Amino acid sequence: MKKRLEDMSLQELWELFPIVLVAPDPTWKKQFREEKKTLEKLLGKKALGIYHIGSTAVGTIVAKPIVDIIVETDDPKAAADILAGSGYIVMLRNEDRISLNKGYTVDGYADKVFHIHIRKPGDTDEIYFAKYLTEHADVAEEYGSLKKKLLSQYGRDRDGYTDAKTDFVKAVTERAKKVYCK
Repeated sequence: MKKRLEDMSLQELWELFPIVLVAPDPTWKKQFREEKKTLEKLLGKKALGIYHIGSTAVGTIVAKPIVDIIVETDDPKAAADILAGSGYIVMLRNEDRISLNKGYTVDGYADKVFHIHIRKPGDTDEIYFAKYLTEHADVAEEYGSLKKKLLSQYGRDRDGYTDAKTDFVKAVTERAKKVYCK
């Protein structure tokens, strides 16, 4: 009998779900729209906003084939409880930020994979980052190149991969906020 995902160590999860980068896929935006409808039905008025973020939202650079979504809500715990009761897997939970996954199985990735980031209003800098990359192809390409470079070193270390991108992401996000938060 296979272990449940919730019972696996971080190392076991990284082995089962390595970082994979793929060419841009035009279906990512459609997957987002479909998942957004599902989230709207499940969360109703608890969802103040639902946004497509990450490289799949940019649509022109390599990305992990995982659609990242931010759900803004005044009550992250209640929203997460609703989603967890509907088959989403809670992967990270702290006071104001909760992350859930959908599309992870004991056999690996499903055909469609989602990361749902539940946040309070205003804790959504990733929206600015994605918008900036969408509107600045040169910066998006630079980010895509960085991700490819880091993949060989961090292919089975998601935390290391994310940490290694942090300085770039922070710098671009600060530029984006100056543009979009006037």
